[in-house]
Amino acid sequence: MSQRRANLNSTKPQENGESEEHHALKAFAETDGHFSLVRNFRLADLVTIMNGVCGSFSVFSSARYLQSKDEDYLWMALGFPLAGLFFDFLDGRVARWRKSASMLGQELDSLADLISFGVAPALCAFIVGLNTYLDTVVLTGFICCGLARLARFNVTAALIPKGKGGKASYFEGLPIPSSLVLVGVLALFARQGYVDGQRGLPLGTVTLWGAPGGRGEVHVVSAVFAAWAAAMVSKTLRVPKP
Repeated sequence: MSQRRANLNSTKPQENGESEEHHALKAFAETDGHFSLVRNFRLADLVTIMNGVCGSFSVFSSARYLQSKDEDYLWMALGFPLAGLFFDFLDGRVARWRKSASMLGQELDSLADLISFGVAPALCAFIVGLNTYLDTVVLTGFICCGLARLARFNVTAALIPKGKGGKASYFEGLPIPSSLVLVGVLALFARQGYVDGQRGLPLGTVTLWGAPGGRGEVHVVSAVFAAWAAAMVSKTLRVPKP
């Protein structure tokens, strides 16, 4: 979730003494009729939703690849999260340009980030080859750690020390968009032919219990996703903000 949107959503006095949040809440409460929610969206909110659109297209491209084995869908699945990052950066710039915040902004950011940088990368990993039973357990943990990290950010963003301009001095735990590094690794695997049904993933699998190929088998590469998940929810890991 973009810290820029969180800063803009902080309480800001209005001419009538109302905070920005209270003013936006009144707008939602007092606007009736169909599509009243959409009419109260700010431009930055629509940009944020495009982040979610990119993540959703990645998910469906993964499903299409599983159906057709057409590599074009594989590359689309790997590419859409990167497009989502573009919109994730752009929404804060638009909010500053318009000098306008929305009560939905912070929540929209988090939900869109969960799709584009949590669910979509996990599905990309699945279609590339992390698809044993234990692999899916690890990937589920990865998504849930991303969810927990975003929820914690929404609650604790105001408590993180601020630098010049009111921006947070550091990220507490890896920010979820960092998962694009993993997407890049998956793209490299795909480029080299390390895809399920072709050469298989590097380092292969280990069998923790039972027979090979059973539920106790897990790819060694899954450990990277497990470590990334742990880093996202870490309380002690502090990543300086650029």
